[in-house]
Amino acid sequence: MTGRTATGRSASVPGRARIVIIGGGVGGASVAYHLAEAGETDVVLVERAELTSGSTFHSAGLVGQLRADPTLTRMNMYSVELYRRLQQTPNPPGWVESGGIKLASTHGRLEEIRRQVGWARGYGLPLHEISVAEAHRLFPLMEPAGVVGAAYLESDGHVDPSQLCHALTAVARANGVTICHHTRVLGIDTAGGAVTGVRTDRGDLECEVVVDCGGMFAAEIARMVGVRVPVVPVSHQYVVTEPFLTSTGFVDDRPLPTLRDPDLLVYWRQEVDGLVMGGYERNPEPWSASATSYDQVPPDFNGHVLPAAWERFEELASNATVRVPAMERVGLRTMINGPEAFTPDNEFCLGETAVAGFFVAAGFCAHGIAGAGGVGKVMAEWVLDGEPEYDLWHMDISRFGSAYESPGYTMARTLETYRTYYDIGYPHRERTSGRPLRTSPVYPWHRAHGAVFGEKAGWERVNYYTSNEPDGDETLRPRGWAGRDWSPATGVEHTATRTAAALFDETSFAKLDVSGPDAARFLDLVCDNAVARRVGDVTYTQALNGRGGIEADFTVVRLAVDRFRVVTGTAFGSHDLAWLRKQARQRDVEVSIDDVTGQLACFALWGPASRDILQPITPADLSDDAFGFMTARHIAVGNVPVHAVRVSFSGELGWELYASTEYGAGLWATLYTAGQPHGLRAAGYRAIESLRLERGFRVWGSDVTPETNPYEAGLGFCVKLDKPGGFVGAAALRAVRANGVARRLCCIVLDDPRAVVVGGEPVRVPDPVVIGGEPVRVPESVVIGGEPVRVPESAVGRVTSGGYGYTIGRSIAYCYLPIDATSPGQLVEVDLFGEWVPAKVAEKPLAGRT
Repeated sequence: MTGRTATGRSASVPGRARIVIIGGGVGGASVAYHLAEAGETDVVLVERAELTSGSTFHSAGLVGQLRADPTLTRMNMYSVELYRRLQQTPNPPGWVESGGIKLASTHGRLEEIRRQVGWARGYGLPLHEISVAEAHRLFPLMEPAGVVGAAYLESDGHVDPSQLCHALTAVARANGVTICHHTRVLGIDTAGGAVTGVRTDRGDLECEVVVDCGGMFAAEIARMVGVRVPVVPVSHQYVVTEPFLTSTGFVDDRPLPTLRDPDLLVYWRQEVDGLVMGGYERNPEPWSASATSYDQVPPDFNGHVLPAAWERFEELASNATVRVPAMERVGLRTMINGPEAFTPDNEFCLGETAVAGFFVAAGFCAHGIAGAGGVGKVMAEWVLDGEPEYDLWHMDISRFGSAYESPGYTMARTLETYRTYYDIGYPHRERTSGRPLRTSPVYPWHRAHGAVFGEKAGWERVNYYTSNEPDGDETLRPRGWAGRDWSPATGVEHTATRTAAALFDETSFAKLDVSGPDAARFLDLVCDNAVARRVGDVTYTQALNGRGGIEADFTVVRLAVDRFRVVTGTAFGSHDLAWLRKQARQRDVEVSIDDVTGQLACFALWGPASRDILQPITPADLSDDAFGFMTARHIAVGNVPVHAVRVSFSGELGWELYASTEYGAGLWATLYTAGQPHGLRAAGYRAIESLRLERGFRVWGSDVTPETNPYEAGLGFCVKLDKPGGFVGAAALRAVRANGVARRLCCIVLDDPRAVVVGGEPVRVPDPVVIGGEPVRVPESVVIGGEPVRVPESAVGRVTSGGYGYTIGRSIAYCYLPIDATSPGQLVEVDLFGEWVPAKVAEKPLAGRT
């Protein structure tokens, strides 16, 4: 039994609940609401103090919907729908649909806005570019001098964070969720790697699931079960002005829209008769954590804020007066300096952890109010159905590898993210903090030969070599953003791979060994292709969710009867490792799954001359008959024992050569020296990207995701529906095959070779105008026969990936198009910064001979 004391504290907690939510902020409230709405009411929410007493109560409450990530945009759009509905309930959250303005104070920002207007079109968001005069009309306090453009989204707004939390919990409580205030979690019990209960200062609860919604306390809570949640509480400041709007005549019957000027690092929203103004300083201050220690939030820090740090706020205050001069004259009622939990990449930290039944919904990064509704939705799905509806890779806790166990690395990355929060998201933008961290054994060689490095999952990876630039063609530089960080070296390295050979350092590729008596049965169960083949066989496959969506995309090498090696992308190693381990613990299988990435160097030798280079330095027979495509063998290369795998991501003849890392430098030197008489070049990942685009190879996370199935992605050749024992997702794929697909991933080639996409651009299929019995492409509005003719938009898609193909000399993009618009030669158009560039659906592959 439970009861209430005179102070309102819970006398005790229930002895058991299926699900326990820890944290009574807006995140925990939203998860409770959505669980109850889904019919799950055996839920207890425990809060250490009162609801909203963590970060929620001091949040600024802005709700902006459009983000660079399509999933987060949909989550924020759902939040707005939810807040509208809640506003009509007896406990309204104070939702104000004021609209939102984003200003461009630089031409680069205006380009970003035009790109975002294109994104919004694909989501059905009413984002429009508006004139500076219109922005000033909507927000009369704004000083237009220096503003070069703006965008307006009429459905943006703001909400009262505390009222939102109470509105959500009121519905949850009415539907049967138990809420226990002033209840501190002392420990979380586990058995066999799974959650079994929660210990509190008001009694213990047996449970099957714990959802850590602890906000800035989330990492501390997770440490109770040995899980690392890489969040850092960072001081986030804003000011609230004295009332002044009515007296100055700036208030009418509509609220002021929210206003952001990211070039000046500041934002505003109306607060009754005044304004809230805040922003993102270039000199952020962490709180309760350091480079050598994890966060330690004081146990009595409930409903508190930090002392004002005016010296850090000075730049924002000065910038604010530039755009809203009234800020210099009006009095300030208060400054709020509240710690907010930020992650190293400024994305939410969501999902199930390595401890079965222990979920996390944290890392709200000061934009959690906008996403809270969506977070609750996807977390409820994750808990109840085992997987969310959306592709949440960019928010999944499994994206954080072991490097984030370091508080110093986590701190450096998080503070860099904060200080660059409002920076323009140019393509190929590289992080600089915490580097170098993970390096190949050939790293010194790369540096000595002019390598320009990128970073992924902590690995230093060669983008290209400046030593190859003198032989490149500068006239191929793309227009616009795609040309900002472009190098002519990429074309040189690409061409060498197609015509002679190139050597790539792929040591960063993730390598996961699956071994044990049930390894073959397990992998055949979780992969759509048949991977339990002969020892030495190599299989390209996908791993699917129950809906048939692609959860992972990798190659599997059978090393022995009871041992396999999964090779996957650098950025996806931690995700695929976590996913495979989760599948294993859910099934009665005896397997071990180990990350051996750092133990092995991997070099790719690709190109028509690769056999001529490799054969003289190995006693192995490399002929097609002796060493066929998609097979693997142990051979010697020079003085080095090597596991050679005949695969190629370039579309040319070649091998990936694996060796223990102590042999790495020697193996590279042997290969590079042997290749010089054949025109071999050392090459980087930019060339790999252009080569795979021409060949039509897909990339997980962009071209294929948990929301795409193999048939629509053009990967149906991997699906073995007749495989004995079946596989995860097979039933869903049978239904897809029976009903047919509604869309398909297509390669499209733009008419203008210098118009190169960077990803995310809208694609439309215009209805052609027929002149003389032939379809003719025309602009959106033209005059034909003296009459204006509009070409309507018949379908909209979104570029998944793209770039320049140096072999074909064309700009390439990939996009899912409706099935009736996928025939080769189909006319399409791609929106590049507001300009519709003509393109055609192409035959595939465009180049390559694998």
